[in-house]
Amino acid sequence: MNEIILGLGDYGASKTPGTIIKTYALGSCVAVMLYDPVIQAAGMVHVVLPDSSIDSKKAQQKPGYFADTGISSLLALMEQLGSSGQVWVKLAGGAQIADPNFRFNVGKRNTLAVKKCLWALRLGALTEDLGGDLSRTVALRTDDGMVVLSNPKKGEWMI
Repeated sequence: MNEIILGLGDYGASKTPGTIIKTYALGSCVAVMLYDPVIQAAGMVHVVLPDSSIDSKKAQQKPGYFADTGISSLLALMEQLGSSGQVWVKLAGGAQIADPNFRFNVGKRNTLAVKKCLWALRLGALTEDLGGDLSRTVALRTDDGMVVLSNPKKGEWMI
């Protein structure tokens, strides 16, 4: 089995059979996952912040860090793999972590920014696991697009 591990602001895609694309401990960050069933290609971006306008230099160096630059970069990577354009989307993350008074609300702001970017591209989530107060580890399989989420307190579940 081949694994692609994504850190903060990373994105990756593969159509190699048996590959799992994984990111660990999503808190307020959002994982945007794309799957093209025609060519069995999967892709994921680990979005940290909603809008690249706060740091254009960082957006150029690491476009996956922001919702607006990360989603378009992931779609371009999927196109390089030969995507048919018939992708579905799944979302996970956007939790309320380490901000009990909702002062910054980064999880909600990330979620809204991701959805706004997707809507602009005429894409919507097939399914999502967003919000709450638990971090999530996310694994996406190239073979079938199955997404497995896990958390030490909650165990494993699929979306």
